Amino acid sequence: MSYLLTIDQGTTSSRAIIFAADFTEVASHQVEFQQFFPSNGWVEHDALEIWESVLITVRQALHKAHLSAEDITAIGITNQRETVVAWQRSTGKPIAPAIVWQDRRTESVCRRLREQNLGEGIKHKTGLVLDPYFSASKIQWLLENTSGARELMIEGDVLVGTMDSWLIWNLTGGEVHATDATNASRTQLFNIRKQCWDEELMTLFGVPEAILPDVYDSADDFGETDSSLFGHSIPIRGVAGDQQAALIGQRCWQSGDIKSTYGTGCFAMANTGSSIVYSEHQLLSTVAYRINGRTHYAIEGSIFMAGAVIQWLRDSLCIISSADECENLAAAVDIDHGVVMVPAFTGLGAPHWAADTRASISGMTRGTDKRHIASAALQSVAFQSADLFAAMRSDGVELKQLKVDGGMVNNSLFCQWLADVSELSIQRSGFTEATALGAAYLAALGAGIVNDLEALPQPKDVGDRFDPKVDPAIRETLLSRWHAAVSHELKRLDNS
Repeated sequence: MSYLLTIDQGTTSSRAIIFAADFTEVASHQVEFQQFFPSNGWVEHDALEIWESVLITVRQALHKAHLSAEDITAIGITNQRETVVAWQRSTGKPIAPAIVWQDRRTESVCRRLREQNLGEGIKHKTGLVLDPYFSASKIQWLLENTSGARELMIEGDVLVGTMDSWLIWNLTGGEVHATDATNASRTQLFNIRKQCWDEELMTLFGVPEAILPDVYDSADDFGETDSSLFGHSIPIRGVAGDQQAALIGQRCWQSGDIKSTYGTGCFAMANTGSSIVYSEHQLLSTVAYRINGRTHYAIEGSIFMAGAVIQWLRDSLCIISSADECENLAAAVDIDHGVVMVPAFTGLGAPHWAADTRASISGMTRGTDKRHIASAALQSVAFQSADLFAAMRSDGVELKQLKVDGGMVNNSLFCQWLADVSELSIQRSGFTEATALGAAYLAALGAGIVNDLEALPQPKDVGDRFDPKVDPAIRETLLSRWHAAVSHELKRLDNS
């Protein structure tokens, strides 16, 4: 029997999942790692800690499944996007902490480029808005602010990449410096029309092509793992950024298919086929996947804080001890309780793209307690999602049913609220880790187990459906209150 192994490297944890030939889960293991917040708006990772977490998860998953590396046909990698690592070629050691996709330190760089009216040209080439979210300004910052970085670059002894490149480099023992088209499309250095690194953009951000990874298809030959890591080499045959992997795992392979993944952030993505759709509402145009040299595109809306809001309730406010407790608390109060949270802890993403906005909680009274805060936190994610879907509709994307996945959708109350405020039927995947499943699909393609996506087996569990049921008047009241709170924070930003 052949098995596939997915490495799912996320923002707060790494996970390894082993799939059988029918894509049912055999075993998994997950390890959390630290995030560091050294300054206001800064978010960092220790890339070596992440690499160690990946080694542990793979070894433990193999142990739990009673399998060896020889039993694994291929590895698929999916990863947090936009997070960047710079490391020394000769030693393999990072030259600085990894800068996480949530990090906002380069807002002044992006603002300066916007003031030079460069935004539209960059968007035309990359599909992306000028924002610290993307990798280019982060790489520029690392090269300009890390002691010795420029000297190492002149000596040809520094490499940079997103988290998939960092893992591929380490897994292959430094033999392969590569990324795939989906991850490359999130750097703001990659021309999604021409499917190559863009010379003008590399010059603009001061990033030479020599330090960037080669760009492969999403199902491709990314080399083999060093045999010393797991006892036997394993081919790496599929790579995609986490949201594109989820799109594939949710079987959104036709133009108009849409999914939304709720992990640390929320990412809604609709397949637009072979056409690049440019949004009039600050949504993103991006590569959905590239297979056999053929590129499929998508339109995407990104929310920075989704599951991270619940994590904040647990780790910073300490009003819950687990995510499950949040659902129970929120269910104990009426949906129309008046408390509104704007979770702009790292700014607001689409459709606002207001990097300097900060979080707030309004509408509190003396009777407000942790139940209302928990409810407002969950509702804030649903409200942000509703804004994304409204923007997609305005851009001409027809929405009928939304497929959702990610750890947060285990919360049935949240799924129902999402249906209520978005006025969409919500289909929750029977296997909520669609991101990992998509990477396994790509590995199967890259390894030649199947010849195309349509040959992949249908999932056995279709999951649960949630239809809108809230009174329309209540929906309008909730959304109006939410929009007023967001507008207040945006005006505060303008006046600051």
